[in-house]
Amino acid sequence: MKICIKKVAIVIIAVTMSAALSAQEKGDMAAGLNVVAGLGKDGKDIYAMLGVGAKFQYNVTDPFRMEGSLTIFPEQDYTDLAWDLSLNAHWLIPVVEKISAYPLTGFGLFGTGATYRGETHIDNRLGINIGGGADFRLTDWLILNAELKYKFVFVEGENTGRPYISVGAAYKF
Repeated sequence: MKICIKKVAIVIIAVTMSAALSAQEKGDMAAGLNVVAGLGKDGKDIYAMLGVGAKFQYNVTDPFRMEGSLTIFPEQDYTDLAWDLSLNAHWLIPVVEKISAYPLTGFGLFGTGATYRGETHIDNRLGINIGGGADFRLTDWLILNAELKYKFVFVEGENTGRPYISVGAAYKF
């Protein structure tokens, strides 16, 4: 009985992995737009930062994808403008035929700009991204995406980062 269960498990794993290979192949590219909510520093105020972003994805290998993104947050939190420029790596794990989940890790530049008494002040900080997300393939060329990540940004030894929730769509070409 144990041997039969092991064989069934191996077949299920092989089928799942082959589904991933047909869904995301080396050289695949996608570009898309996101709506991003940056939670408050205490993790409770979901409306602390609302922004829009653009992303470009490239599959380096079948399960490994790189993503570059730029998110702009309009005037809020005592700033005239804030931005998040990131480069993240995704490891795509097939869940079912049209859904893939992925952990992500990466780094980025988070910046703010504000005008105070006629002077413009710009502050840029390096950060580290950790999180995960899921792709929902509607068609061969249209993908919906949901993601949760935390950006660690350190200022004078203190973490001033925050979690981000994003939803969006991408066109695969």
